[in-house]
Amino acid sequence: MNSTNKKGFHSICVKDPIIDGLSAHVPPIYATSTFSYENLDAAFDFFKSGGKNKDVFTYSRLGNPSVQFVAEKIAMLESFGLNSESDNENDAFGMLFGSGMAAISAAIMTTVKAGDKVITQGNLYGTTNELLFSFLKDFGVEVVYADLKDLNFVEDAIINDEKIKLLYIETPANPTLACYDLDALAAIAQNQGIKTIVDNTFATPYFQQPLKYGIDFVVHSSTKFLNGHGTGTSGVVVGKKDAVMQQKLYGIQKMIGGICSPFEAFLLNNGVKTLPLRMEQHQENALQLAHFLQQHKAVSFVNYLGLENHADHILAKDQMTGFGGMLSFELKGGLEAGMQFQRNIQFCTLTASLGTADTLVTHSASTSHVNVPKEQRLQNGITDGLIRVSVGLENIEDIIADFENAMS
Repeated sequence: MNSTNKKGFHSICVKDPIIDGLSAHVPPIYATSTFSYENLDAAFDFFKSGGKNKDVFTYSRLGNPSVQFVAEKIAMLESFGLNSESDNENDAFGMLFGSGMAAISAAIMTTVKAGDKVITQGNLYGTTNELLFSFLKDFGVEVVYADLKDLNFVEDAIINDEKIKLLYIETPANPTLACYDLDALAAIAQNQGIKTIVDNTFATPYFQQPLKYGIDFVVHSSTKFLNGHGTGTSGVVVGKKDAVMQQKLYGIQKMIGGICSPFEAFLLNNGVKTLPLRMEQHQENALQLAHFLQQHKAVSFVNYLGLENHADHILAKDQMTGFGGMLSFELKGGLEAGMQFQRNIQFCTLTASLGTADTLVTHSASTSHVNVPKEQRLQNGITDGLIRVSVGLENIEDIIADFENAMS
């Protein structure tokens, strides 16, 4: 199965490959668990090699054409602009999973084993934090929390602890929108021979491409902006071409079984087609909402990278091509104000997710980060009055009017 040639970013989003020589305008959904062995020798070789030939399909847990081409498309977007000897050669590989957490778990398990340590930030997505701090601890993997903006501390920690094998970064961070220096952190990791993973869910490859800075793996909850419509659950891991790491990741996916279904891949591909258009509108609305919130008497501060007074505004301008559609803000009344704000919302949607066409509002302390220890939460800016907003594509006047009413 041949992937779309490397054209412009928008074109890669829109165009699909022709599968099996058929001329279907929209690639079919291969809703099958198994594939018959049309070429017995090729099937035998596939199993003997551990699935190295990705153009042979035998069983959908091991590979499915509906899933594979979408993974390859996202890999092309994440590696867009990287040098290549051929316009037809992809500089990265991608694998789709059943959810963002399945993708994150597989990427981490690819890079660490019992006895190893992961160094990361304290302001992580709540379930990622649970995975690192609670679940993996039972399997002999420890987590070291650090201020990833303190580059000297990070470097010293890695140099002085040979058990640290992975640097895990979430930037922009959920839900504080903190931004971390990918170029500098990747250089530290490379110098010390450890792997790096970046969660790029908030920015998407349209606004940020971590592979350009030397990051080893990029992960997404593609349930969010990549799908863009809240219609399906999926995750993706993208890495620079490395046969050993690619095969190790594939082996984990095969054994754990956290695969993406063909139908979910179909829904994800439909969303990716409009990714650039959606992200531009998300960003435009987010900036206007951020300006409104910034001057509101009930708000103590606003976290949006597009605001010049944001601590990471300059860094974001340097390593991102846009500021995205996510923001958060602190209500002066704390937890009570946060709960009342949610009760008053009428037009926008209250939910724990993000990245859909409509505006989604979340009170982080009572939802996504409810299982994060309060001390860790507060230390990393995830306060009781913090509201996270995934700014949608509606008329901005309607969004602002709903927020004005909810804060009155």
